[in-house]
Amino acid sequence: MKKRGDSAISPTREEDYPQWYQQVIKASGLAERSAVRGCMVIRPWGYALWENITSALDAMFKATGIQNAYFPLFIPLSFLEKEAEHVEGFAKECAVVTHHRLEKGPDGDLVPAGRLQEPLVVRPTSETIIGDSFSRWISSYRDLPVLINQWANVVRWELRTRIFLRTSEFLWQEGHTAHATSGEALERTLLMLDIYARLAEQYLALPVIKGRKTASERFPGAVDTFSIEAMMQDRKALQAGTSHFLGQNFARASGIKFQNAEEKEEYAWTTSWGASTRMIGALIMTHGDDDGIILPPRVASAHVVLLPIYRSAQDKSAVMTYTESLARELKEIRYHETLLRVQVDDRDTGGARNWDWIKKGIPLRVEIGPRDIAQNAVYLGRRDKGNTDKISIKRDAFVAKLPQLLDEVQKNLYERALTYRNAHTITLDDRDGFYSLFTPNNADHPEIHGGFALSHWCGSSACEVKLKEELGVTIRCIPLENPSENGACICCGQPSKERVVFAKAY
Repeated sequence: MKKRGDSAISPTREEDYPQWYQQVIKASGLAERSAVRGCMVIRPWGYALWENITSALDAMFKATGIQNAYFPLFIPLSFLEKEAEHVEGFAKECAVVTHHRLEKGPDGDLVPAGRLQEPLVVRPTSETIIGDSFSRWISSYRDLPVLINQWANVVRWELRTRIFLRTSEFLWQEGHTAHATSGEALERTLLMLDIYARLAEQYLALPVIKGRKTASERFPGAVDTFSIEAMMQDRKALQAGTSHFLGQNFARASGIKFQNAEEKEEYAWTTSWGASTRMIGALIMTHGDDDGIILPPRVASAHVVLLPIYRSAQDKSAVMTYTESLARELKEIRYHETLLRVQVDDRDTGGARNWDWIKKGIPLRVEIGPRDIAQNAVYLGRRDKGNTDKISIKRDAFVAKLPQLLDEVQKNLYERALTYRNAHTITLDDRDGFYSLFTPNNADHPEIHGGFALSHWCGSSACEVKLKEELGVTIRCIPLENPSENGACICCGQPSKERVVFAKAY
């Protein structure tokens, strides 16, 4: 059992943030490393969280006319080669299948056999294979727009992996659309960015900045890439979702043509956009504390856990009857788009049981003992308010207020994260101050990552490269809500017309 004054997670965030992150995942039972290098096993508590995220996102997609489909895991190598910038961007991350069976070799070991005529790339992203289908589906402007999404896994063979943030295989959704005009495609690109921002802020309680990527940070082959950027508690940035305006680049590569209203043939304008299990990593690093994860109620794996407490068989009968009756009542309550998700934990593990749920981050913990039953009450703990702040509340009042209590937790988590981000977002025009902010082991910034710096940039890729090489800092985005403002580039001093978001990033 945890001792008073100790933290449930060791090391703490302040002591070793990367290791704290790994220990939170382990202690909460969200996921674990697999026997396959760089891959993860998502355990039920973590997968329930992902299901709730996908359910919310899927509903928002479908409200805009998007339909779900599924496309092959394997992509012919020749498909990727059609778009030069695209294949160059993903070449180092591709897993490639070259054989289609195993045979016993001379020494009895299994060896690959049956070489494929054309190697197959295990899906790193699906623009090319989906573009092949679009080229057959579309022949007239009357066939447009095509609005497709798929829920899938992808493989990007990463050298350095971290659960949820960067793994060799991960889960995501990828949307792909085709349009008759550039304007329609760009409008869809920005609409999907808005949906990602809504998911992040309203469901994950994660404040984000919407912006445009610089040319060097764009998706390979895209004309323009837009992203949502969030600040983690180590003050690093995390890209939580991206939406790409592909222009006609992929349409040309895949032959996606249509006859317009004037009966002239032209290439379609396409988009793609995606969000992944990386969002769970963002959630952990935004809301976690030194006792574990804290789950925002709107996506939480469960909303409330009932913890019956008893010492005798007679007590157990009465307590369990009361607990099970309350659980049935709670499960009929609607919270936003779903019924309440209720857990009952009657394990006889003493105080360790309570700490298990604290580490799992469940929003509300409810203890029920003989004394509570005598008062027709429950003993309530809110995960967002620390682990000693508990109150006794009458059962009827608790049942009536439960959706409101969950909304209070949701709001509190968002406002806490927003306050933290604002406190560590600095407008900087002084080059020495900029370098000081991002210099490792700086006495004023012991967390070494500095935060977000809103500074001028001249638009030169040379300045981007210089700052990345010297400080490990990148331009996270050019904010969409970015007023025109004359200034001097933080790197070279040349004229600039707007500020961008600089940060170290995952």
